[in-house]
Amino acid sequence: MKISMTVNGKTMSGEAEGRTLLSTFLREELGLTGTHIGCDTSQCGACTVHVDGKQVKSCTMFAAEADGAEVATIEGQANADGTLNKVQQAFQDHHGLQCGFCTPGMVMAAVSLLETNAKPSEAEIREHLQGNICRCTGYHNIVKAIMAASGQEVPAVAAE
Repeated sequence: MKISMTVNGKTMSGEAEGRTLLSTFLREELGLTGTHIGCDTSQCGACTVHVDGKQVKSCTMFAAEADGAEVATIEGQANADGTLNKVQQAFQDHHGLQCGFCTPGMVMAAVSLLETNAKPSEAEIREHLQGNICRCTGYHNIVKAIMAASGQEVPAVAAE
């Protein structure tokens, strides 16, 4: 079947079987490989995107369900001039990544959080990120990065 959606502000389309996951469609059909597939079971959050403004693990949704939708991926997060957006820059500045595999999903989750809660507490950030797994950082630098992106002072965040 033909699937068409607006991805990062551009109309894109491709072919997919009914059982094709959105994560696979984005990567293999549209060439947007920033959406990582870490588990295919909705456990890790590396495939997080926004569909019609809502945070979604793209491995839990069929591409056909996103037909006609507005989809935002990590590739569309940079500023118009190509510089990093405030969340991406904060991840870089506060060392919120190591291997980088979880980073696209973490950034997309952080953007979603900040759209609904401009000044989240450390506890609120940690709660929001429960569906995103990082195997490298211990999360404290990710939390610092999100606090910085929200314009808050970055306190000493407890390592957990």
